[in-house]
Amino acid sequence: MSAVDKAFHGLRRMISSGRLGPGQRFPPESDLCAELGVSRSSLREAVRMLAALGAVQSRHGSGTFVSQLRPEDLLGRLALTVELLPLDGLLELFEIRRVLESHVMAQAAARITPEALDTLRGHLEVLEATDDPAEYTEFDHRFHADIARIGGSPSLQALLAVFRARSRHYQVFTMPEGATFKKAGDEDHRTILRALADRDPAAAATAAAAHIARSERWLDACRPPVTDAGPHAEAY
Repeated sequence: MSAVDKAFHGLRRMISSGRLGPGQRFPPESDLCAELGVSRSSLREAVRMLAALGAVQSRHGSGTFVSQLRPEDLLGRLALTVELLPLDGLLELFEIRRVLESHVMAQAAARITPEALDTLRGHLEVLEATDDPAEYTEFDHRFHADIARIGGSPSLQALLAVFRARSRHYQVFTMPEGATFKKAGDEDHRTILRALADRDPAAAATAAAAHIARSERWLDACRPPVTDAGPHAEAY
């Protein structure tokens, strides 16, 4: 184990054990180096690694502090690793995504309000009418994110957002088969909305699973090239 790894795992144990709690300031560097048996440079590199994961925050002139350790914030940082996955790796994650999306959809069917249904209908009207990729992306995101807020915890919302963001790098709707894909996607969204309106958790879960499975099949069959999608790429 390298000195950096030794420092990283030592600090991680201090945080996970509760010895260093949310919002707490780190002890002086000299104390940590002595306890962990590492140099200052190794300790600082370990702190930078924890900062990238959202576990600590360095405040200029004040020191290093443990973050609030909110699950949704830490799960959101999974994007740092999920973004590295090639298409075959992403396709493996679709099994997890199907399970989570189905759960969230079932919960949303039990909790949804008339006002929320009206909002989702508005999103779907735009999705069905538009042929602009950027507009489709925006309202597809709103449709799925609003359902996740209704049916999922902040942690589930964050995890699903990571999966959806990675999928956006593959823009299937700009391919020659794009019109066919969009029509099928619109039908899936309509089926989801109908199940939510009927307050039918089983039907909603089934519709969500079918929608995600369809996206998985598109990606696997078409294998579109990855793009530097950025914040306005297509979601599905």
